[in-house]
Amino acid sequence: MSYTGDVSVGGPAETRELPGLTITKVAVGPMNNNAYLLRCTSTGELLLIDAANEAGTLLELIGDTPPAKIVTTHRHRDHWEALREVQEATGAATVAHPDDAPELPVKITDLVSHGDTVTVGEARLAVIHLRGHTPGSIALCYDADGALAAEPHLFTGDSLFPGGPGNTQGDPQRFGQLITDLEERIFGALPDGTWVYPGHGGDTTVGAERPQVPEWRARGW
Repeated sequence: MSYTGDVSVGGPAETRELPGLTITKVAVGPMNNNAYLLRCTSTGELLLIDAANEAGTLLELIGDTPPAKIVTTHRHRDHWEALREVQEATGAATVAHPDDAPELPVKITDLVSHGDTVTVGEARLAVIHLRGHTPGSIALCYDADGALAAEPHLFTGDSLFPGGPGNTQGDPQRFGQLITDLEERIFGALPDGTWVYPGHGGDTTVGAERPQVPEWRARGW
């Protein structure tokens, strides 16, 4: 079955193969969160993005090879409900931005900031700090060290979805910061072919969302 990015709580995961990296997407309840298991195709090392909920589902997905790292994209509870249980079961290092790390339920062993790199085996993911949804929200961008220059793969947490930026609770300052970061660090830096994997729901691309950015800024949410 070809990858669509359309997964549902209780349904099967979807997997896609990229040069150097395999991505498996699964949805967990009760808030239809996405979790992403990344595997380096050279070394077999694993990395989990957002241990959101349903620790049993995530541990079954992980299987017999514990992940080296668990990245939490931001501090909101629905993105870390299973973090403690999965971390204790696997011994994985934990990764987050320092502005959100104190709100998480486990000690963060690897603090990352804008421009840093997170590795999984031989694969490298660039950290992009997107302020606004929370102070320490991050995205991770994979481009196989330039081999996917026209079609990078971007994991955005709750900072970018199909149809708009993440919720900033009507706060104009937070919205202004988020839309500016998206314009400069995502739409101003990445090509249209960039595949976007959000924290909830279906996937999109930078090219599909780019024409809507002026409308988002004008409407203020």
